[in-house]
Amino acid sequence: MNVSGLFKWLAACSLAPVLAGTAAAQTLSAPPTPASKASPAELVDALGGVFGQHADARAVHAKGVVLTGTFTPATTAASVSKAPHLQKTSVPVTVRFSDFAGIPDIADNHGLASPRGFAIKFALPDGSTTDIVAHSFNGFPSPTADDFRNLLIALGTSGPDTPKPTPLDRYLGDHPVAKAFLTAPKPAPVSYATLPYYGVNTFKFTNAAGKVTYGRYQFLPRAGAKYLSDDETAHAAPNYLRDEIVKRVATQPAEFDLVLQIADRGDKLDDPSIAWPTSRRIVKLGTISVTTPVADSDAAQRALLFLPAALPPGIDVQDPMVAARSAAYPISYQRRHQ
Repeated sequence: MNVSGLFKWLAACSLAPVLAGTAAAQTLSAPPTPASKASPAELVDALGGVFGQHADARAVHAKGVVLTGTFTPATTAASVSKAPHLQKTSVPVTVRFSDFAGIPDIADNHGLASPRGFAIKFALPDGSTTDIVAHSFNGFPSPTADDFRNLLIALGTSGPDTPKPTPLDRYLGDHPVAKAFLTAPKPAPVSYATLPYYGVNTFKFTNAAGKVTYGRYQFLPRAGAKYLSDDETAHAAPNYLRDEIVKRVATQPAEFDLVLQIADRGDKLDDPSIAWPTSRRIVKLGTISVTTPVADSDAAQRALLFLPAALPPGIDVQDPMVAARSAAYPISYQRRHQ
């Protein structure tokens, strides 16, 4: 089954048959209070209801690879924000590329490996860090954390023998955006370095003069967006993406332009399920150069915690879902360290 067909199948059934047969040191700060009726633990539990419980692994985007590099701010970055990494000085970064599903040994050419994830941690001059979490689809299946939990519950309770209409049938009938997300083609990339990644949540940016801008992050690959054919995907090795990115950076950096898509009048600032028009103004924030694989990537990714609400002065949360995500991630972190 190709990727498009698999996601169409998901919209009609559930993840249970796909999952059958699949094997299974950072100081935490107090997470922000989520703008969600569901508790952070309930959000993580709902992911486990879809992908199963896997010790030592994230609840979602479980399989990944960690590398390091640098971020060099563009001359236009300071016009948007006074954040320290958006001024004149390059800073070290740690990045994690990942496959979507909460399955630690999923094959890179599996349909549930998309959308891919990109998380980046900037090491700021004062010793603190700030993070961005993005994925390779411009949009999100749900407008709020509670809606997303409801989708996960519908997926997890709609097995192949569930009487029709299943909970997923009913959910998708009332949520066309979620259905469009599940059924949209998500082709396998040539490389983690040949995918654009989107930060679907909106942030508020303030520059040194006090000017406010609202925007969403995008990571645009300098190598261009390149994808495998269906035949190439079917014959790809299970770990081809991890192997390829390690081989790539041994000869040349994997580079991305970090840009900000600027909100215009009428754009939704609190609904990540609605992508803004491509005609919106883009401001370049800088260039990410990924250069070095981490020696023990599995240990590194287990220890890493990315918190999208951990922000320096000059950047603030605008979309309430950011708080819900930043509250749920430490729950997953704690569980994989029990």
